[in-house]
Amino acid sequence: MLGSPPHQPAQNHLLAALPAAELERLKPHLELIHMPLGDVLCESGSRLHYVYFPTSAIISLHYILENGASSEIAGVGNEGLLGISLFMGGETTPSWATVQTAGYGYRLKATVMQQEFNLPGPVQRLLLRYTQALIMQISQTAVCNRHHTIEQQLCRWLLLTLDRLNSEELTMTQELIASMLGVRREGITEAAGKLQSAGIIRYRRGHIMVLDRSGLETHVCECYNVVKKEFNRLFNDVCKH
Repeated sequence: MLGSPPHQPAQNHLLAALPAAELERLKPHLELIHMPLGDVLCESGSRLHYVYFPTSAIISLHYILENGASSEIAGVGNEGLLGISLFMGGETTPSWATVQTAGYGYRLKATVMQQEFNLPGPVQRLLLRYTQALIMQISQTAVCNRHHTIEQQLCRWLLLTLDRLNSEELTMTQELIASMLGVRREGITEAAGKLQSAGIIRYRRGHIMVLDRSGLETHVCECYNVVKKEFNRLFNDVCKH
């Protein structure tokens, strides 16, 4: 699109947090790719051949039960990467990874990622910190889904999604959100209706426009800030070294 900024690896916060020398070493191996909506990047039990660093796309990590029901366990946007199993020794994972919001990102061959991780230094330290933050996000999601209302969960999910986008508008159906949160569609309809009546969002034909972000922050549970603060703490600690 005319006037759009050029794609840069540093649009991914994880890559941007690397020292200049390490980022320059990785740049020749980073391949810019388009990530279409619904694209399955990893199936349960399969091995990844690449790690993915989203810049404008958002990836959903979710688990599918035997009866077909699913629930999101974490999201990955421009703050992180998909593929921690490649350098943590597990090689495979029982979860699925699907593109939730279409956009762009960079991919890096698994062999290159493993070589980089095995070198003690900034790359290894940053990847371990990100893994800790991702584990914390997964744990907090489980707590939130168990103890907080659907409206609070929806606010958390919307805020985390907004943080990964450069827009206040989300292309997302209520059915997909319900699947992400592992709840009935009727619950999402009711929660979204309350937020719309309060003038916080406007929902129409699969599009959600956030009109009042501070209103979302007022209605959200503590889980959003717990996740955000932990990511900021870990990234800030890395940047100080």
